[in-house]
Amino acid sequence: MKDFLPINMTEAIKRGWEKVDFVLITGDAYVDHPSFGAAIIARLLEKEGYSMGIIAQPDWKNLEEFKTFGRPRLGFLVTSGNIDSMVAKYTSFKKKRAEDLYSPGGITGKRPDRALLVYASAIRQAYRNIPIILGGLEASLRRLSHYDYWSNSIRRSVLIDSKADILVYGMGETSIIEIAGRLKKGEPIKTITDVRGTVCRVSQKPEKTEITQNDIKNLYSYEEASMNKELFARNFSTAYKNNDPVTASVLVEKTGEQYVIQNKPSFPLTTEELDAIYDLPFTREAHPSYDSNGGVPALLEIKFSITSSRGCFGSCSFCALTFHQGKRVSSRSHNSILKEARQIASMEDFKGYIHDVGGPTANFRNPSCKNQLEKGCCDRRCLTPSPCKNLETSHKDYIELLRKLRKIDKVKKVFIRSGIRFDYLLLDPDVSSGKKGNFLEELCEHHISGQLRVAPEHVSDKVLKIMGKPKVKIYEEFLFRFKKENEKLEKKQYVIPYFISAHPGSTIEDAIELALYLKENKFIPDQVQDFYPTPGTLSSCMYYTGIDPLTLKKIYIPQTEEEKRMQKALLHFHKPENYFLVKKALEKAGRRDLIGNHSKALISAKGAVASTRYKSGSVIQSKQPRADHHPRRKN
Repeated sequence: MKDFLPINMTEAIKRGWEKVDFVLITGDAYVDHPSFGAAIIARLLEKEGYSMGIIAQPDWKNLEEFKTFGRPRLGFLVTSGNIDSMVAKYTSFKKKRAEDLYSPGGITGKRPDRALLVYASAIRQAYRNIPIILGGLEASLRRLSHYDYWSNSIRRSVLIDSKADILVYGMGETSIIEIAGRLKKGEPIKTITDVRGTVCRVSQKPEKTEITQNDIKNLYSYEEASMNKELFARNFSTAYKNNDPVTASVLVEKTGEQYVIQNKPSFPLTTEELDAIYDLPFTREAHPSYDSNGGVPALLEIKFSITSSRGCFGSCSFCALTFHQGKRVSSRSHNSILKEARQIASMEDFKGYIHDVGGPTANFRNPSCKNQLEKGCCDRRCLTPSPCKNLETSHKDYIELLRKLRKIDKVKKVFIRSGIRFDYLLLDPDVSSGKKGNFLEELCEHHISGQLRVAPEHVSDKVLKIMGKPKVKIYEEFLFRFKKENEKLEKKQYVIPYFISAHPGSTIEDAIELALYLKENKFIPDQVQDFYPTPGTLSSCMYYTGIDPLTLKKIYIPQTEEEKRMQKALLHFHKPENYFLVKKALEKAGRRDLIGNHSKALISAKGAVASTRYKSGSVIQSKQPRADHHPRRKN
């Protein structure tokens, strides 16, 4: 039986350790599964010969919990967990969540607000002059000056505010190995300022003798950017375009009397390196100390899932993946994935269903074009507003992988639950030609069970362009092809779309257009995601500045809570509790014609839903695609 890493000194002593090299502190419960970044880093350092102690969700009001392992030989590694600690705790309307999926039993209150700052402060109180290294998603997305939705202000780099020594951004494996090796050799933490994939803080601006001037880009200072929204937008644009390891520069941002230095990104792991990561001895379980609470809810979704790739060239404006993992996709080998699938199939509680095989976007398995390998990623979006002529669109490798997984003993079904980028799917020449055994056919026949969730996000082409999503006619073509494929297979399967309300650029009129589309198609979504301005996204920069940072053009922002609630209510216009919000929105937009008892009305004039009946979660009907669209159309 595989062992968990020690969570206290008693367990460390059983391994023969009187001290540990590193203590890893995480805001999540301790789940030893490769979907948890803390588990990957801990297991990787263990493989490299370092002794590791895990302190999960320490009580930040009790300093003794940070002394569980005593003073580590080399330092503390600190992460807030798999998601930003503020997102984990608060909804888009800044209300406290009722559940924390990354805590035992879903119990809330197990992590502090701004966990990195709180944990680092406690460590500094417990041990003077101990190296503190930040990592994980929260650190990565807050590595430079950033807009903070919860305080509605520009905050400094989290490295400055936490007083930590180094921040690791991105996926972090190669960076942390180099840092650990240099600390082991006795190099002071303050001199480790040149590691790829890290951010450090120094008191003097880098000189040409250290880094050639051509490799440096100076950002506007924190003070300048926090006082001027256009300068902040320019800073964000520079940082956003600076995520490719081939083309990136060193970024320098002055903050007070210090300089925040963002070194060039790490190179994506090779297939062999990724395979080695997922071959580490994970137990794939939550720590047994959580059994009395019923385990950790987040594990239930991913326990029998397989990560096949990293990186995303989808470039959706509201998603931070490009800023965190990068645009270039790297993937694991078939053998590595099949080995993990067999391991999953051998688990006692496996029921025959692999829940997912994918990554940030399931059907992205390789770099979007061959040029990226030598020249790096360009600034152009690969898929929107129209597909790049250099885009590699074949799904053959993914189809082959899925076919192999289906043949594994004890596997009854292999689902795909990661996002499917439907516009990319349509670009596959085998799909567009209807060739036998194409990806859409295989998807419908083998890899969904009744419902396929996709993310068109909106239907207004104006809003979709700002979101970095394809035009609605492409979504409609996908619906049509999906329906035809299922008719051919004699299956009743449906598309369940996700939509976002109140995204930057979306007016009340755009929200009404979406509501009418839903009414026409007799579909009401079970849930609607109100736009959430989280750190590190283009959309969040737009929300704060009112500017598209890539074009510097002004953009409409629905900022008031009332307007955001109206836009969200329009997507659930059928609910009686939304009647007055919907009515107010329609009146504000001059659309009283949509109030009444006629077939096109959204609500009646008497305080009820208009005559058409709706079932929450009912399914959109596929339409004939418009004649002017062809999925292989180029620039």
